[in-house]
Amino acid sequence: MDFPELPNLHALLILILTGVALFLFSRERLPLETSSLTILAILTVGLTLFPYRQGGSELEAVDLFSGFGHEALVAVCALMVAGQGLVRTRALEPVGRILARLWGDWPNLSLLLTLFCAAVLSAFVNNTPIVVLLLPILVSVALRTGKSPSGILMPMGFATLLGGTGTTIGTSTNLLVVSVAADLGLRKIQMFDFLLPAAIAGSLGILYLWLIAPRLLPQREAPLSDVSPRIFSAELKIPEESSTVGLKLGEAIKRTEGAMKVQRIRRSSDNFLIPIPDVILRAGDRLLVNDTPHNLKEFETALEAALFSGDDLVDDDHPLQAPDQQIAEVVVVQGSPIRGTSLRGARFLERFNLVVLAVHRQGRALWRLGHELANVRLRVGDVLLVQGSKEQISNLKRDGGLLVLDATSDLPHTNKAKLALLIMLLTIGLAAFGILPIAVSAVLGALLMIGTQCLSWRDATNALSVQVILIVVASLALGSALLETGGTGYISGVFLYLTEGASPMMILSGLMLLMALLTNIVSNNAAAVIGTPIAVSIARELGLPPEAFVLAVLFGANMSYATPMAYQTNLLVMNAGGYAFSDFVRIGVPLTLLMWGCLSFILPMLYGF
Repeated sequence: MDFPELPNLHALLILILTGVALFLFSRERLPLETSSLTILAILTVGLTLFPYRQGGSELEAVDLFSGFGHEALVAVCALMVAGQGLVRTRALEPVGRILARLWGDWPNLSLLLTLFCAAVLSAFVNNTPIVVLLLPILVSVALRTGKSPSGILMPMGFATLLGGTGTTIGTSTNLLVVSVAADLGLRKIQMFDFLLPAAIAGSLGILYLWLIAPRLLPQREAPLSDVSPRIFSAELKIPEESSTVGLKLGEAIKRTEGAMKVQRIRRSSDNFLIPIPDVILRAGDRLLVNDTPHNLKEFETALEAALFSGDDLVDDDHPLQAPDQQIAEVVVVQGSPIRGTSLRGARFLERFNLVVLAVHRQGRALWRLGHELANVRLRVGDVLLVQGSKEQISNLKRDGGLLVLDATSDLPHTNKAKLALLIMLLTIGLAAFGILPIAVSAVLGALLMIGTQCLSWRDATNALSVQVILIVVASLALGSALLETGGTGYISGVFLYLTEGASPMMILSGLMLLMALLTNIVSNNAAAVIGTPIAVSIARELGLPPEAFVLAVLFGANMSYATPMAYQTNLLVMNAGGYAFSDFVRIGVPLTLLMWGCLSFILPMLYGF
């Protein structure tokens, strides 16, 4: 077989643009939304200015926007909304409560049951809500048993990824692969058509995560289980002998280099003054200040004041106390109202009445109280250590916009939980039995969630991910342009040239491994959408069943195990468990090889080659 000749100029340029896109998608500092929109703009503007014509027909640039109305994207967005209904109503909470009770009696068996439940649930519901459900439960279990959560959380996260490969609706990647394959003329793959290979390989993966993975993971401390500074309310009493007497409040604050924030001034038991800078301080005045113990002691020295907590002078016998105050760890998740904004821009204190003590990203301290980094944009997976009253933290749990990792009390639920679960079962059932296409049943499910008030329109819009929408549309546009200009045929020709002489099993295995490598570096949706036409072209060149190669792309693009940035739930798990990048490599690479090897044997056997 000769090396394929270079394709036409349009195909060559689109191939280069595809390479640029995959590079941009892997850049953590550049938002995926920006990369996707940039690629889409370059592609459409380029084809408008320099049209591609062949055989009397022209590739219309505006046709590449059809991804916004693509069946797969509609289904993905509708399932995001329907899944958010389960989160908001806590419909899956009974499963979590049962697992939490079992952990106390049979921890090893409970880990296996947790992995199994996580995988089964993720076959029908987006795995992010499953991780959101199980994270606080498992962290609480680890704290009660005195164990590190690191041996539990990563296996649980990977179990949801394994389960997601079992059905067409398990992940957005599955929906895209199935829809693109149908667009290329293949038989429409039904919901459970690839459940058998997924279940066989997934069972081996679950056994690995149960028996081997926890032993390979080092003991990691949760990133926020340290002695981070707490906020305390105290009063600074100005004695008669203090040089602060007679000064304006603004001048007193200057003595603390502007660090002291006075909430109010108590002049007598029932006389409170507004802390304006021109107020003259008198002996006996008490300044109400909220700050860390270290800073409060600094203020005490600078103002020659006496530090009081309640009616007690703060000393060794009477330390600072914070009645009704709690510390909680909360995670920014997909759909959080503060995702993409800064703490200052989100007006976090005013909005939630909670003080942020520290921010951790990917297991390292990004910001602690006293450091001015409040303009850093928050990402999915960032963990905030917050302090506030028990009531405010309970309100935060009920609001559902942030994942509260502290699980000292039962997760709240609403009387809509059973209804939300029934709607999700109806959505899945209508698609599973072929009564309605999944895009139609998912839209119906989303409407029912909103119509029955399981979900508000605000919650529904928060559930939609602009990042997912744009990466899907950009990937569909690139895939379509490659197909129309002949770029896909060129790539498949190069792949067949490089694998000349190899058996069909080896060719399929190589394609799956390529997808597994791509999905851990760039977006799994991009890898899937671009890889599916290539897989169909390779299969047709070889005269083999295209569906086997399509499934190789689907399974390979779902092997997001080896890096924390490969999938958003990996980031959630990474921060909650305090994992390092190397931990994902240590556990994820063997799991990838196990799944790849198993499926490389099963798929050819099932399809008779």
